[in-house]
Amino acid sequence: MTIPSAHENEPHFITRSGWLRAAVLGANDGIVSISSLLVGVAAANPSAQTVAIAGVAGVTAGAMSMAAGEYVSVSSQSDIERADIAREKQVIESDPDVEHAELVAIYQHRGLSYDTAKLVAKELTQHDALAAHVRDELGLSEIHAANPLQAAVASGATFTVAGGIPLLAALLAPEIYIIPVVLSVTVFALALLGYLGARIGGATIGPSLIRIVGWGIFAMAVTAGIGKLFGVSV
Repeated sequence: MTIPSAHENEPHFITRSGWLRAAVLGANDGIVSISSLLVGVAAANPSAQTVAIAGVAGVTAGAMSMAAGEYVSVSSQSDIERADIAREKQVIESDPDVEHAELVAIYQHRGLSYDTAKLVAKELTQHDALAAHVRDELGLSEIHAANPLQAAVASGATFTVAGGIPLLAALLAPEIYIIPVVLSVTVFALALLGYLGARIGGATIGPSLIRIVGWGIFAMAVTAGIGKLFGVSV
């Protein structure tokens, strides 16, 4: 059943949170990790062939790793959710009075009077007891339910696309300018990611830009610093 909206022209963006989180994570990792890899390779050997091989290998391995990691981690979350729902169903069937009282207490805690909370708990239990407990006791809903495949595809795809940006920049730049070009393009790509992430999620753009660009530059600086510390170009 479709729930009518009181403000159809101003939709909520929370339904995008699952795949958007995975997409931003994949894109951010793709930009930062591939850029750092290319800068390190270019510092040692700036030939187009070497940079291309390293970049393509990095994008491929990174995308597969991100997709697999998202699928495994979100699957673990999904397993926990299903197990909790199964336990809740069993308890509702074995001790419905206690579970009904629990709902009443939950609604009272949210601000309803005892009589109103009791009435709400009764009617929701009659309608769908398990759905009421899953939503109000466990805090789960269709919007927030873990979706392993969606997270894996979003993360792997965005890593590939985003990682391809510094790679393309490295391939198009003259050998002597690969490092400054890649770093400049990386900062621009991070800023673009922050902007798009905020726009798609309906959030404020400024904090998103600062967060993604700032942490991206910090991550690359730490990587370069470690390489310099050990006498290795990173």
